[in-house]
Formats: sequence, C-alpha cells, structure tokens
Amino acid sequence: MLFESRRLIPLLLVAAAAAQPAAAQVPPAPATDYRARSPEQEIVYFVLPDRFENGDTKNDRGGLKGDRLTTGYDPTSRGFYHGGDLKGLTARLDYVQSLGATAIWFAPIFRNKPVQGPKGQESAGYHGYWVTDFTSVDSHFGTNAEFRTFVDAAHARGMKVYMDIIANHTADVIQYREATKDGYPYHSKADYPFSRRGGAGGPAINPGFAGDSDGSPANWARLTDSTYAYTPYVPKGEEHAKTPDWLNDTRFYHNRGNTDWKGESSQYGDFVGLDDLATEDPRVVQGFIDIYGGWIDRFGIDGFRIDTARHVNPEFWRAFVPAMLARAKARGIPNFHIFGEVATDLYDPALLASWTRNAGLPSVLDFAFMRAAVDAASGKTGSEELARLFDDDALYEGGKPAARRLPTFLGNHDAGRFGMFLKQANPAASSEELLARDKLGHALMLTLRGVPVIYYGDEQGFVSDGNDQMAREDMFPSKVAEYNDNHLIGSNSSTATGSFNPDHPLYRTIAELARIRRSTPALSEGTTRVRASSDKPGLFAVSRFDPASGREVLLAFNTSASAISANVAVDPASGSFTALAGPCPGAAIAPGSVAIQLPPFGYAICAAKD
Repeated sequence: MLFESRRLIPLLLVAAAAAQPAAAQVPPAPATDYRARSPEQEIVYFVLPDRFENGDTKNDRGGLKGDRLTTGYDPTSRGFYHGGDLKGLTARLDYVQSLGATAIWFAPIFRNKPVQGPKGQESAGYHGYWVTDFTSVDSHFGTNAEFRTFVDAAHARGMKVYMDIIANHTADVIQYREATKDGYPYHSKADYPFSRRGGAGGPAINPGFAGDSDGSPANWARLTDSTYAYTPYVPKGEEHAKTPDWLNDTRFYHNRGNTDWKGESSQYGDFVGLDDLATEDPRVVQGFIDIYGGWIDRFGIDGFRIDTARHVNPEFWRAFVPAMLARAKARGIPNFHIFGEVATDLYDPALLASWTRNAGLPSVLDFAFMRAAVDAASGKTGSEELARLFDDDALYEGGKPAARRLPTFLGNHDAGRFGMFLKQANPAASSEELLARDKLGHALMLTLRGVPVIYYGDEQGFVSDGNDQMAREDMFPSKVAEYNDNHLIGSNSSTATGSFNPDHPLYRTIAELARIRRSTPALSEGTTRVRASSDKPGLFAVSRFDPASGREVLLAFNTSASAISANVAVDPASGSFTALAGPCPGAAIAPGSVAIQLPPFGYAICAAKD
C-alpha cells in the first residue's frame, strides 16, 4: 500500500529483430463469454486512476475550494491529486484492451480524506488508501453513476473489473490525548491489557471481556472502554467523517499507537497514523461484509485485490472471503477472483502460501515470482529461484493448480517499477540492452504460470526514480519535474507528453505476448516442467503442457549478455515445432532433445506440432 554503445549492440539488434512483433490490435471479446473465464485465463492491467487520464477537468479539485491543502489538487507535486478520473479511464479502455489486457484492476476509488500528514509533510489521498466513505466514489474521480458507466463499458468489451479494497484501516481521523517526543509508539497487549486503563497497573475497565481471541458478539459487547492503551478521541467537526457511521466509534479500532512493522504491532498498530480497525470484532467483520457485498450487488464487479491483507487477523478473512464468493455467485459471477497483498521483498513463497492456508485467501500477489523474475531478467542472479518456484507451488492451499491463479508482476506502485530495477542492476547498460531485458522480463511474466499483471506505464518504458510516490507517474502530460526528467526505456519521449503510444516497442511486444498467451491454453492453464536452469545468467527453459491435449510448448529464455547454443530436453513425442515467438527449432535432433540457439536476452516460444 503505502508503503524509479557497447560490444553487445550487434547481438542485441539480433535479439530485437528476432523477438519484435508487429503492432497488434485486439478485437473485443464477446461480452457473453467474460464471466465464464477462470482467473488464470486473465491478463490484468493495474492502474492508479488519478495518474491515468483526465476525462473531466471539472472534478480535479473534488468539488472543494481552496489551496492544495484543502482540495488535495496540485498536478506539479507527486504527492497530490493530478486530475485522472473514471471518465478518463473509460475513454482509454480501447488502449488497455489493445495491449491485450482482459481485466483491469485499479487503486481504490472510495472517498478519501483529501489531505493529511504533519504540518509541512502533508500529502493527498490520490492513491485511494485513506478512506473515509467506503460506500461512495471519491469526487476527485467522479460519481457512483460514472463508476457504473465504467464497469458497464468494460463488461461490454468482455473485460473484467477488479476493485482494490481495504479492511485494515481508514483515514487518520482518530487522535490520542497522550503524546511523546516520539509521537505515539506502539503499546502492546501485555503492557496495556484490555482490562486496565492506561497500562497493567491502571484502573479496571471492560469487566468480563475475555480478550480478542473470543469472537462472540456477547464477548465484544463487553468492550465498552477504548482507553486501555491510549485515550482516543475524534476531533471536533469530524464526529461523522466516516461512512458508514459505525466507523466513527473508537471502540471499533485498536487504538494502540503506530506500528513498528514487527510482531504484534504488525496486526494491531496504526500505519503511520492511519486508524487501525479491530477486525477481530464481529461487528467490524459484518460491517465490511455489508460494505463490499454492496459493491458486488450494485455494480457486478468481478474481483477484489485486498490491500494490507497480512496485517489483518486470519479469522477475519475466513469469514469475509466465503461471504464475498457467495455474494458474487448469487449475482451471477461464478469466477470472482480474490487476491491479497502479503508484501515482502524476499523470495518467500512459504510466507505467501501461509496466508492461503491459515487465512483462507484464495490467492495472493506473487511477490516470490517478482523477486525471482526481476533478479533473473536483470542479470542480478541466475535462474535457480525461478526454477524452484514451481516446486514451491505445492505449498499453497490447493497446491500447484491454485498457484496458477497467483497474480504475477514485475513491479508496482509500492515497490517501484521494473525499469528502475533493471537500471539499478545494470547502471552502465546501453538503451538497447535495457529494452531487451525489459522485453525478456515481460516474456517471462506472460508465458510462465500465474496471472500476469501489467503495471500501467511499463508498456511505455516508465522507469521511476524510486518506490511509492516516485513510481506513480502520469500517463497524460505530466507537470511533475521528478517524473519528466526520467529517461524512458525504448523511447526518446518523456512523461511531459502523453504516453499512450501503441507503437512503443514494449507496448507492441506485450500485446503480441498477450495474444500468444490467450490463444495458447498451455500458457495459462498448463502444468510446468523445468528443463534447464543455472546459478548464473544463461539458459532458462521450461515446458508447459496443454491441459486438454497434453501437447508441449517449450519456453526458452537467455538471461545472459552472450548468445547461447544448447540442447534442451523435451517430451519424446514432440518431434517438430511451430515458432510462436523467437527462433525455434523446426524439429528435434533426436527423440527427447532439441537444439536451442538464442541471442543475448532473447526468448523463444515453441509449440509442438500434432
């Protein structure tokens, strides 16, 4: 959530020529078909509405009057609203679909607190994660009616709509009477039990409350005093700042001070002041079932990405997820996709998988894939972690088939962009090398198991100077100096001009890879067998198998700066191949073996013939 000419050039030109597809225009899928698609059949485009397209300048200030600290609008500052909205997103659906996306996931569009933060450090809720009204669209983005228009327009094209939701926290409204030179440090349950005011030695409060592990309504009705750790209060004038109104009661929050991101505080602490909800309380559980079930009922959306999922108690998700799936099924949405954010910068599939087993999340964002793919494509490591990924898929609830529904990605609005990671790992790389590595990374994502997520702007070579605000550039002409001075990959343009070029080499490559994926069931639904990997940059190869026919599709990638020639094992029945992309052998050199030749950073997608 809150949390940018060498000896290789001749070979790189060969790689570019081998992998460069023609520009693709994707016809809309039949609208009657989209609900039947399973999650692993999707290709997702992730966008921040504020940074995508400004379709209505009249809502730039959200209907508010005053300077940027009141309206939240300052298109020259990366921490404030820039003017993108739902009308703009709707107008650009053709651009998104022509890239090959079948689903669009967007950052939260709920009404936010326009501006918050300490004096001199204020920023705006342009990103959508500082919610005050969970039932309405933020007026900076438009209206509920305009959201319906967007959803209907996407559905008419056969595209699915995934909402980004939050249950961990709201905007920062609740304040504490106590303050220290360090602000509001976290107060633990051991030192500040629910049964005493202001610490273990304080006066008795909340008689009969058996602790928050007892989720019965009768138990939580006994928690009537919120002053166990701090003395929370709602500032004058903000008594009804949140909607639904139950969210204005301090009893429904943890009120233990700011998290230090470790241990108990990771679940109970405030994220830099954001009001942390007591999701153990059954009234909070039911409240969010009602809130988000309402969005399914009213708009017929197709899935939820859950922000900060790992900072909410697992019991909450075990109640919430089945309720949402049932609500969606009743609305005629049989393949409602729910995936949670369990953020980590490490290769740690065990952590990710634990939230599918312990919390019952159907899927999680695949941070393990991100780590392995970015490190391999950048040349930072070999491909051993990529190869290991498919064995580790057995850890997820539902095993390897469930892992095919994990959203995979190369960068995002929190961690930073893939282009930035490539530049950081290769500071002396030529522009040709960076483009070739960028294509290679997207080839990995769009052909390996999982649900590919394209982060908006990556198809235009955005790079970012860092994470968070620095990785949230504008697609429409930007006025932010820190964005406009970036050297984009694959283009001599900048973010100062509009960035919707369908002829950008990355746009064209992604569109062609998406076309291949959609027309090749082995790439979205097939099993995986690793054929070659190494602890150093070089050949990485896997076979994917068609779920109906069992026919093999061989994928080969060269993560090194040198051309490679090697024999790769295949199924003995795979005697000849059709090249779907890149240089493929026409036939096996012997039953069970093919000769692969790839230029630096090249890749090949080779389908076995009947």
